[in-house]
Amino acid sequence: MLTSLSLIFLVGLAMGAICQKIKLPRIIGMLATGIILGPYVLDLLDPSILGISAELRKMALIIILLKAGLSLDLQDLKKAGRSAIMLSFVPASCEIIGYILLAPVLLGVNHIEAAVMGAVLAAVSPAVVVPRMVSLMERKYGTKRAIPQMIMAGASCDDIFVIVLFTTFLSMAQGGTANVLDFVNIPVSIVLGILLGGIFGFLLCLFFETAYAKKHCIRNSMKVIIVLGVSFLLIAIEGWLEGTVAVSGLLAVVSMACVIRLKSTAFVSKRLSEKFGKLWLAAEVILFVLVGAAVDIRYTLGAGLQAVLLIFGALVFRTIGVLLSVAGTKLNRKERLFCVIAYLPKATVQAAIGSVPLAAGLACGKTVLSVAVLAIILTAPLGAIGIDRSYASLLKKEA
Repeated sequence: MLTSLSLIFLVGLAMGAICQKIKLPRIIGMLATGIILGPYVLDLLDPSILGISAELRKMALIIILLKAGLSLDLQDLKKAGRSAIMLSFVPASCEIIGYILLAPVLLGVNHIEAAVMGAVLAAVSPAVVVPRMVSLMERKYGTKRAIPQMIMAGASCDDIFVIVLFTTFLSMAQGGTANVLDFVNIPVSIVLGILLGGIFGFLLCLFFETAYAKKHCIRNSMKVIIVLGVSFLLIAIEGWLEGTVAVSGLLAVVSMACVIRLKSTAFVSKRLSEKFGKLWLAAEVILFVLVGAAVDIRYTLGAGLQAVLLIFGALVFRTIGVLLSVAGTKLNRKERLFCVIAYLPKATVQAAIGSVPLAAGLACGKTVLSVAVLAIILTAPLGAIGIDRSYASLLKKEA
């Protein structure tokens, strides 16, 4: 296991640095590292690491979501309230419709199988989008109109919506029926996640304040460990309540971080955000190398030109969804174009659920996995490059 961790960090960082040197996003090098070191190419990673890959990826995602929450000004988020809500489901819905219309023509699957494929592929990748939006917030790009905040909030909720639809469509493809309660669970999961995180955030602040009042000074480094531990607990609570009550653990993590920012002094929240930023340096490598390791490159080779046309055709539908979400706002054309670009990348959700239809024995399982793998390889770098190269010309920097 130690050898595998050594390879993940050293090769991942080296490949990331090479990509950065040639003006490409670091994540491209990290994804490539995972693909090359992973079980489908050189097979150099210990099975024990791959066995807990999903948990490690979630831990890394928690770290960047905590940093995001600690950087998020709720007053700014209010400016983009309606658009942020619409971005959480309209682009994904439009993209799924795109797959339902295009996949039967291009790949010969039926409409239910196309819906399963659409649900796998419709989620935007928070792992690619959120760190970039946090960086833009820190450098004051687009913050006057709360564009990074809006995209970050939408991307955080988008996954919840898509995963519920995926579960429903998968059940229908296996001969089941759609359950109305599944759709009710979407807003319930969001609201309960925000409330749960808010309560834990308030309790944590109360604990820190009480300790300080009694002259038990808790160092910021210790606060980071405590906040991280509570975040893991929130994710665990989501698992404990599964099948009983729908709660979004990841949204609870963001909500908790927002409350900590709100209740703490500006100095403390800034220091915590900086410390989580340092943790993200290691977490980013683990996240993207392990996403790459989950990509079975063999399926990409058999995907064909039709799969490429399908992915980009569905992205046209997604673009329409993003533009509908920001319609009626004060955003100019350049800012709307940036929102479209920021909603392109796919990675984490596709790596997590891309193989589920195949494991469930669906006839379309291999096709879905092939398209999911291809979508990660095409859109994660495309979205990352697009955001990194366009923000300076498309967004206004706040003075």
